[in-house]
Amino acid sequence: RGEVEFENVWFAYKGDDYVLKNISFSVREGESLAIVGATGSGKSTIVNALCRFYDIRKGEIRIDGIPIQKMDKYELRRQIAQVQQDVFLFSGNILDNIRLGNPDLGQEEAESIAQTVNSHHFINSLPLKYGHDVRESGSNLSLGQKQLLSFARALAVDPRILVLDEATASVDTETEAHIQKALQELILGRTSIIIAHRLSTLKHVDKILVLKAGEIVEYGSQKDLLKKKGVYHKLYNLQ
Repeated sequence: RGEVEFENVWFAYKGDDYVLKNISFSVREGESLAIVGATGSGKSTIVNALCRFYDIRKGEIRIDGIPIQKMDKYELRRQIAQVQQDVFLFSGNILDNIRLGNPDLGQEEAESIAQTVNSHHFINSLPLKYGHDVRESGSNLSLGQKQLLSFARALAVDPRILVLDEATASVDTETEAHIQKALQELILGRTSIIIAHRLSTLKHVDKILVLKAGEIVEYGSQKDLLKKKGVYHKLYNLQ
């Protein structure tokens, strides 16, 4: 279903130098959660712990009530699609890159997915459209085009949980508007965890978690956090 719970989670990369300290929150099925905070506050570490790239020291992380330590890593990661700031594309063509995690995906399905996340228009403008050659790491495409392709690739695997890690940090304002539309489609009906520096991207999220030095300092809806006039309010006004 995609319910995510963190209960009293502690994590350190080295010794007792804890990067996450007593983190507790829950995201219900289909809800969206944004995580904000300064660089080094532990935002990406939460995602790394959820995907079990690292195992936590104390506490428990559960998906649908099942501790992730008891889940097969392959099965766990198959439920999660991650879109990062630095998109890695593989040499081949556009279609190959969209169906990377789902090799059985047909061309019509790929085109339908691309339309959903606003990438169909730019793909159709390329000389060979979906057969257009992609160089290693996508060096012949713009940052915005690569990001829109990564959204299509994430949607192609139909994940229950979607993780967006600074997904709009490297793009210009016009491309960001396209990506905003794509994001709304992407998170529809699936549990989403969004790490963001640009607070303008958080208009449609259900909850916001504010981290400072590995601890939760605020947690709630954007409306509630702005009313509180605390850390989030200050960040919001700075932007």
